Amino acid sequence: MDQPKIERVLRLMKMMTGNNNYTVEEMAERLGISYRSVYRYIETFKESGFVVQRKEGGIYKLGKESRYFKEISQLIHFTDEEAHIVNQLIEGLDNTNILKQNLRKKLTSVYNCTSMADSVVEGKNATNINGLIDAITEKKQVVFKDYASSHTSIIRDRLVEPFGFTTNYVQVWCYEPESKLNKLFNTARIGAVESLDKDWQFEQEHHEGYIDVFRITGYEQHNVQLELGVRSHNLLIEEYPLATRDLKQIDDTHWLLDTMVCDYMGIGRFAMGVLGDIRILTPEFEEYIKDEISYYYKNYNLGK
Repeated sequence: MDQPKIERVLRLMKMMTGNNNYTVEEMAERLGISYRSVYRYIETFKESGFVVQRKEGGIYKLGKESRYFKEISQLIHFTDEEAHIVNQLIEGLDNTNILKQNLRKKLTSVYNCTSMADSVVEGKNATNINGLIDAITEKKQVVFKDYASSHTSIIRDRLVEPFGFTTNYVQVWCYEPESKLNKLFNTARIGAVESLDKDWQFEQEHHEGYIDVFRITGYEQHNVQLELGVRSHNLLIEEYPLATRDLKQIDDTHWLLDTMVCDYMGIGRFAMGVLGDIRILTPEFEEYIKDEISYYYKNYNLGK
């Protein structure tokens, strides 16, 4: 089998093991081949020991009972930020370097997207994510056993209806009946996923939100513009690599950050750490920073 065929097989396997569902026709269109070729590859999977499942609507998946499925599910992938850094490293190679061309071709041909991957899935997390994929596909409620909340520092069980992952499987969107809210849960903080034999009860309430470059989630977005100096610019791209997409260089020592945020909290934490090296260009955000500083002065007696 030549390299183009190998690349197509790898991409087909990714489509048949991922969270999205595809028919043979849809996979053929994405791979740029005939549907007959897709059927031939599927037959090859069967002959190689994989269990191929044909689901309602003509959807084809590789079954988790396949002897190789565990190994596939634990392959290392890239998060958006990791992929961004990999892209930067590859871009740093000279254009005449044959390795640059080969790396770019191999990564994009397998993952078929700019970020090149969805997640780092390994160990216990792989088991939990596979359980979540099943629950989403079958529209079932689950219990997150011993979920460790970063907001409350409380570890407890959470009943949820999972309905979608972020682009990297690191987090999962869920509707929580107890709070009547859609929330983003970090998959690494889930002790175990207990699947329930109970269908979704609140599907009409399921809505995914946004994730900004400061890793804050929400259902609204607000524009913020900052003028950055060298120190704040360097700190920004080191801590939040995806922010480089929203940066424009003004001169040798200044950059404009023009980005959309879900909440002022994330960008506020960054801005207050480098106030002497930035200029806030958005009046509403400037008022937010002033209120935050006033709060700290008032409550911690910093003015005395």
